[in-house]
Amino acid sequence: MTSMTHRFMGACLALLLMLSGPALAAEERDDTDTSDSLKVMLDWYTNPTHAPLVIAKQRGLFQDHGLDIELISPADPSVPPKLVAAGKIDLALSYQPQLHLQVDQGLPLVRVGTLVATPLNATLVRADSGIESMADLAGKRIGYSVGGVEEVLLNTMLEHNGVAPEDVEMVNVNFALTPALIGEKVDAITGAFRNFELAQMAQEGVEGRAFYIEEEGVPTYDELIFVANRDTLDAHRAAYARFMAAIGEATAWIINHPEEGWEAFKAYDPALDTPVNRKAWENTLPRFALRPAALDGQRYEAFEAFLLERGQIKAKSPLSRLAVDLNRP
Repeated sequence: MTSMTHRFMGACLALLLMLSGPALAAEERDDTDTSDSLKVMLDWYTNPTHAPLVIAKQRGLFQDHGLDIELISPADPSVPPKLVAAGKIDLALSYQPQLHLQVDQGLPLVRVGTLVATPLNATLVRADSGIESMADLAGKRIGYSVGGVEEVLLNTMLEHNGVAPEDVEMVNVNFALTPALIGEKVDAITGAFRNFELAQMAQEGVEGRAFYIEEEGVPTYDELIFVANRDTLDAHRAAYARFMAAIGEATAWIINHPEEGWEAFKAYDPALDTPVNRKAWENTLPRFALRPAALDGQRYEAFEAFLLERGQIKAKSPLSRLAVDLNRP
């Protein structure tokens, strides 16, 4: 083969590489751009109950599962499920008791995962109040932020202890639950989160006492859950399953490395580095769901029956309308 032939073939090869280079580069970009983008709205501003989401994002676990996740904090905590129902966002953090009511009202919502697998809701009193049990609340003032299902839960706790709901005075303190109790404007508060409010009270030098809702006649439930739009679930099921896998991995890492986890969490936003959040971090870790996608169907059926008995829903919805296990057909 002559040198001219070699030069000719070399030029052709170079030209071929030049022409195919952009196409190959584009193909590579396409391969790396196959991530599913999901908008996930929190239930409120970022706090330690959201730790697995924050850690999964920081450690690249979502990316490892082919996901591009945008975490959004709402201005109004009542909005996230409504935006999911309207198809404006993909997933939202919400509460199991609220899910039952919203499904009964016709919203196309379904639970696809659990973040916090125990109730956080509790009724709190000052430890120096002389109130030793829920029975001691007869004739007392109880502060609350929102009515509806919260009132039903409190009434159940009272009746479980022989106190008629009309034997207490309900005081709307808006969202100033802890200040109202510390300032003794009320004798107790309901709807408080046990992992936060007790820490807030301690920060102010006041010891609190908690009455745990699941020990006072209310069926246990998942506090924080991920809800999706039931009507479009099939189209996103695989992506949601990968999302839950990433959350599970983040949760396991946090539990294995709680101190390193706290350092990583507070680095997400300097505003998170507070003594109350530090204590709430410790209080919340044991309550995270280790298998976020796994479903305890009996828990949802029992709570649905409880709300029906209490007149909070018009009809009993089947489990399939309330919750699904993404890893099961």
